[in-house]
Amino acid sequence: MNVLLSILAILLIVVGIIGCIVPVLPGVALAYVGYLCCYFCSFSQISTTSVWVYLALTIVVSIADYILPVYMTKVAGGSKAGERGAIAGLIAGMLLGSIVGAIFGPFFGAVIGELIADPSDVKRAFKSGAGSFLSFLLGTGIKIILSFAMLLAVFGDIFPVIKDWFVNLF
Repeated sequence: MNVLLSILAILLIVVGIIGCIVPVLPGVALAYVGYLCCYFCSFSQISTTSVWVYLALTIVVSIADYILPVYMTKVAGGSKAGERGAIAGLIAGMLLGSIVGAIFGPFFGAVIGELIADPSDVKRAFKSGAGSFLSFLLGTGIKIILSFAMLLAVFGDIFPVIKDWFVNLF
């Protein structure tokens, strides 16, 4: 059973890392389930505290992934129309199920929302869209970092020799 759980843990985390970029897959959540698989192995040295910490981080990052486009649009100088457009673009991009839709949906949504509200202020519209795009980059980066942290923890737990080598290297 340990071998099956170990293989499943690594596969789920790798698929989770891919899911951090592909909008159809819940990336960080899959990585966390992989982390749990490793935790339930009989040889696991993963602490209960780290399981709860990673759960909290997974929840926070997952929620932030939906809030960041709206927040960054506002920070970039967007109006309520830009924020609503970013939300609409995010939903439309997710419904399309493509990477392109998820990346550029909030950008185009924010731009279109701003242009509908004020067609004369093209500069503000694109600035608002850029804020939304930066939120995608930031959110994806945070999700990938968290998923890789779980992958490293699982590798260190499954292969303690690699963990010891890495610790001694630094």
